[in-house]
Amino acid sequence: MKGSVSCERAVEAPASAVWSTYRGLELAVVVNKLLSDVIGVVEPVEGDGGVGTIIKITFAPVMPGPGYMKEVFTKMDDEARVKETETVEGGFLALGFSLYRVRLEVLEKGEATSDCVIARPTIDQQIKNNTETNAKAIDD
Repeated sequence: MKGSVSCERAVEAPASAVWSTYRGLELAVVVNKLLSDVIGVVEPVEGDGGVGTIIKITFAPVMPGPGYMKEVFTKMDDEARVKETETVEGGFLALGFSLYRVRLEVLEKGEATSDCVIARPTIDQQIKNNTETNAKAIDD
């Protein structure tokens, strides 16, 4: 079974500032500083924030499911402001997914000089046969 889910959020900041936060390892710094009690700890395993970088997310004890996941940065397009990551270990893969990809896009809203942009995360997923029960637990 395959699926995709996406949403859009307005962010009151210039596109360059939002992109610089999402782009590389900067988002990990924000998560570790502000959200470690809720999400967990993000640490680089390999790389400098570009394509091929691997990060490990160790989930906070309040998060159900597998205790960690590793992601690899598979796409980084500074011009289009698009970043893609794929889970390569743990996380949703441990629950029966064969693919879990996150694409983050920072889109200019209206005029290029605007201080408001659209942040669009999209999740593409594929579930292995006979593991739909594990995947359903995520929705609950």
